[in-house]
Amino acid sequence: MFDMETWTGGYVADVNYIYGYYPELNPMRAQLALCSAGIIVPKIEVACELGFGQGLSINLHAAASDVNWYGTDFNPAQAAFAQQLAQQAKSQAHLFDQSFEVFCQRLDLPDFDYIGLHGIWSWISNKNRAVLVDFIQRKLKVGGVLYVSYNTYPGWAATVPLRELMLQHSEFMGSEQQGVIGKIDAAIEFAETLFAVNPRFASDNPQVGARLKSLKNQNRNYLAHEYFNRDWQPMSFAQIAQWLTEAKVQYAGSAHYQDYIDTINLTKAQQELLARLPSGRFYQTVRDFCVNQQFRRDYWIKGARKLSPLEKRERLYEIAVVLTQLRAGFEPKIVGSLSEAKIQPTIFNPLLDCLADNKPKQLGQLVQALKNQKITAAQVLQAVLLLSGSGALQCAQGEAAIQSARKKTDALNQYLMQKARSNAEINYLASPVMGGGISVPRFHQLFLLGYQQRQQPKSISAGELAQFAWRILSSQGQRLTKAGKPIETAEANLAELKSIAEKFLGNDLSVYQALQII
Repeated sequence: MFDMETWTGGYVADVNYIYGYYPELNPMRAQLALCSAGIIVPKIEVACELGFGQGLSINLHAAASDVNWYGTDFNPAQAAFAQQLAQQAKSQAHLFDQSFEVFCQRLDLPDFDYIGLHGIWSWISNKNRAVLVDFIQRKLKVGGVLYVSYNTYPGWAATVPLRELMLQHSEFMGSEQQGVIGKIDAAIEFAETLFAVNPRFASDNPQVGARLKSLKNQNRNYLAHEYFNRDWQPMSFAQIAQWLTEAKVQYAGSAHYQDYIDTINLTKAQQELLARLPSGRFYQTVRDFCVNQQFRRDYWIKGARKLSPLEKRERLYEIAVVLTQLRAGFEPKIVGSLSEAKIQPTIFNPLLDCLADNKPKQLGQLVQALKNQKITAAQVLQAVLLLSGSGALQCAQGEAAIQSARKKTDALNQYLMQKARSNAEINYLASPVMGGGISVPRFHQLFLLGYQQRQQPKSISAGELAQFAWRILSSQGQRLTKAGKPIETAEANLAELKSIAEKFLGNDLSVYQALQII
């Protein structure tokens, strides 16, 4: 096991967490899922994220909306970076480096409409879980939304021994001179050596071998936090439901939209079996067995109240969505645990055509526009859920909220794009339209910088953007790669950058502009 200072509580702190963005933490996302389930969603004005890591999600959400955010992460280096992002955006984000135990007892915290925990539940001790449950019970408003994601059974069952093997190797065979990353590499190498002699465990659990192979290509900072914390525990749905009973919250639905479409997740026989079961803990347990669930993303409500059919329709029709990519040439691909969704062009094509300008449209507008093509409201909703689950659609804010957020997102995006000059770690920017973040790769961020700096940006060419990016990269001795190999000459690097810039100008730029990223 890694030697830790007392303040870490057995949590990996030697290496920072990855700069990830998790759209499920966006409160706006809860609207569509919970309204679809017929549950009243409160207006979310004050929110909290516990264990925010590098703070990218909380800062993108704070900058891109009017929500007043609070949060903590015990790692001071991560908290410092998160605070710097908040300062750059001048957002309403109150960020701390306190432990859960200290933060949750603060007397200056408001009550929250929304509390989010992404992944952290699986990585903390039972003592800290009790602290969080007490906090949720005290500080989540009646009617408020709780988002929790966590490693779960049965999907993790076969891999737990592999994690234990690697953890023990780091404890008994590793040395401090190796450092955390070195210990991880050595543990993976040993596991491969063990599997090469065909242990019975490997033959009885062939999926674990595939998991081991995938580990070699995963980010080591991620693996350190996912596999090498002292406290690490997947939990069944029934177990977490038992924990959350004390917080007075009820399960409301999945934040993973594809979960709502049974046909891509369950066989007909499985659907029939589940139909005979009452909704509740056992139903979720059985369903998790059917799909071999490994990671759950769930919404919980404190005091769930049902919408009448009329109220449900009215509220759903008010929800706006926006297409987050170019319509031309886009062919939806939606994959569930069982199969890929059978895309019906007669439904999806007219819907996507309505959204082709990359501007927000309310579901009611879409239903009305597609009525003449004999597409029902139910079909529109299902298609929107599927496309939202794939990331092609996102919920959108009203114009007033967009304009209110624009100054903050401009400032934050400018800071993040400037950071892209020296590293490729942060691949997200803020969209005031979406009230959150969207993936923007490093080269696109550099192109956006070049585009902004041009006095007449509309006349800029792909070659000029390539030259702008190459000056930044070459000054740091950096090169592009192709087919896994570095591109050596300046001419070849420029040619590759120009090719990327042509696609950027022809496709991506118009989407970024529509989403008001620049």
